[in-house]
Amino acid sequence: MIWQGRLLHIHVAPAASYEMEELAEAQLIAGSGIIGDRYYLGTGTYSPKPDVREVTLIEVEVLEAIARGEPRIPGLKAKLEPEDHRRNLTTRGAPLGHLVGKRFRVGETILRAARMNYPCKYIEQLLGIPGLYEGLLNRSGLNCAIEVGGTIRPGDPILPIDE
Repeated sequence: MIWQGRLLHIHVAPAASYEMEELAEAQLIAGSGIIGDRYYLGTGTYSPKPDVREVTLIEVEVLEAIARGEPRIPGLKAKLEPEDHRRNLTTRGAPLGHLVGKRFRVGETILRAARMNYPCKYIEQLLGIPGLYEGLLNRSGLNCAIEVGGTIRPGDPILPIDE
C-alpha cells in the first residue's frame, strides 16, 4: 500500500477529563508517551490498564464524516473539533485502520500501531453529544507504541515503513 499522510494537530491533557491543549510541537519518548500528556504522566483513565496507549491518533476524515452524518446509520451529525475527540494526533491521508501491527513514521519518530481504539460512552457526557459513541464505533482512532522518539510538529509527513 502506497500512501502518505500528514500530521494536522497535536493535543495533550495533563490528566483524565482535563481539556486537551494544542501544541506547536511535542516530544515523544520511546516506551513512554508524549511529554506532558496524561498517559506519559500515568494520570489517564486507562493508564493503569495493560494497554499500549503511548500515543493515540484519529483521522480528520472521520471528523468530517461525522459532521456530514455519515454513515447514515446511526446518522449522527456533530461538529467535533480536533481538541474534542481526546486523541493526541489528528491526521489526514493516513489509513489508520489498515496500520494495526505495522510501523510508520511521523516526522522523526517511529510508531508501532498496536490496536484500534474503542470509543467510550464518557465522551458523550463530556461533550454533551448523545449518539457520539455509536458514531465513533470502528473509527475511534489508533493506539500506538513509540519505538523511536523525537520531536513532531503539525505538517510533518506520516509515512509507511517498508517491512
